[in-house]
Amino acid sequence: MEKLAALFSGGKDSTYAIYSLERRGYIIEYLLTIYPSSPNSLYFHYPNIHLTRLQAETMRKKHIVEEASNNELEALRRIIEKVSQNVSGVVSGVSSSSFQKKAIENICRGYGLRVVTPLWGLDQGRLLRDIIESGFEVMVTGVAALGLTEEWLGKTLTLKDIDRLEEISRRYGVNMVGEGGEMETIVLDCPLFKERLEVLDYEVVWERDRGFFIIKDASLRSKG
Repeated sequence: MEKLAALFSGGKDSTYAIYSLERRGYIIEYLLTIYPSSPNSLYFHYPNIHLTRLQAETMRKKHIVEEASNNELEALRRIIEKVSQNVSGVVSGVSSSSFQKKAIENICRGYGLRVVTPLWGLDQGRLLRDIIESGFEVMVTGVAALGLTEEWLGKTLTLKDIDRLEEISRRYGVNMVGEGGEMETIVLDCPLFKERLEVLDYEVVWERDRGFFIIKDASLRSKG
């Protein structure tokens, strides 16, 4: 069976990409997480990225972390190089950003790895509904777009929220899945998790037209 490494931010898209591939028989051997140095990262998820350690633990997967400084693509190259001899490809949860997809493909090509993008080209509303209907508990941890106000921070997404996001998207042109940084998320529970992630302490930070739900403390709790 084919072994892959997955770029993993702890958010809904990267986690659901892993879930969808494992259901099709792929083996996701490694989770690759890059810690960006700034919330303005062009490529990588920023808020609560440190909690990927707990998510990897509850998924029972090997977790590799790389710090990014000014050159984010160099950090991506370094982390892919670490697993390049052990897998045949790299998984990305990208669904519509050609900018991100091409950057990943260019690096992987140099190591003879293919890029697997199971969410690519999917309808955004349908994708979000599939995620929720598959048993994912998804919390919004960052917003930076017209129509996405402070009330969204800390919200656990429901199907009714997807209806609201579709209306916001129609009105303001917002990418519903937040691929351009319009919305950031964290997965608290899903079928891949042996235990669920429980938020113990948090802080809401709002600056002009964007904000973050910063999880200061969290732990794994039994689903029973």
